Amino acid sequence: MPTDQPPAIHLQNVGLRRGETWILRNIDWTVPQGTCAAIFGPSGSGKSSLTRILACHDWPTEGTSSVLGSKFGDANLLALRTPIRRVQPAGPYDIDAELTAHEVVLTGFFGTLGLYDPTTDPMHAEADRLLAQVGLAHVTDHRYATLSSGERVRNLIARALVREPRLLLLDEPTAGLDLLAREQVLATVQALFEDAQNPPTVVFITHHVEELPPATSHVLLLSGGRAAATGTPAQVLQNETLSRVFRCPVEVRVAGGRHYVQVHPTAWRELLHRPAGG
Repeated sequence: MPTDQPPAIHLQNVGLRRGETWILRNIDWTVPQGTCAAIFGPSGSGKSSLTRILACHDWPTEGTSSVLGSKFGDANLLALRTPIRRVQPAGPYDIDAELTAHEVVLTGFFGTLGLYDPTTDPMHAEADRLLAQVGLAHVTDHRYATLSSGERVRNLIARALVREPRLLLLDEPTAGLDLLAREQVLATVQALFEDAQNPPTVVFITHHVEELPPATSHVLLLSGGRAAATGTPAQVLQNETLSRVFRCPVEVRVAGGRHYVQVHPTAWRELLHRPAGG
């Protein structure tokens, strides 16, 4: 993936404070447009807080933040949210469960959880195209409530893509999915970079290394609200670095352009007496 594109995300010394507590501190990260990136780290490391900044819902306490070429402080954040889509399957809001998969995609044109506005033939054609793209053409008339968890995620991705976003934030999209459903979601994202001529910038937010698709070229590893490492997957996903951040001995292996992490069972007994925490 070319890295000579202008940045979709540029963070310099970014920090976020809640009351007297710093949630994020000294975050520096740049992601070129049209690339697949990942915010990765343990639970409680600051991933969700940083995602809210990238989605233009939170204002950093310090530092410089630019998203899609617009600098916070100079840009209208409400307008800047228009080309940004966040898919958060475990979020506080959900789509009207009585809508069909096709109708769910149509709501993406209006940014609503239900379908209240009149639609056009081109809208319906685009919804059909996107459902086929994410592998859901066979359930286009099925109610959202009847879809499996993995199908719902892919349905929401199709909904997000309907307005051709420039920045797509996938907030733990495979959480709770079984193996096949997870791989189908990852295949959906990978296809964006193999089949599309002008893919959006995609940011995965996750705490599982194996959820990063092969297209991932930029990784930000968070630990305790700070950047533990930034760079390519090969640079960041190192045994020593991940062992330190996750506080347990890990081994990283690479296969098919993907990274996998293993904790050897001989270390399990020692881990039982180690307090949890990111």
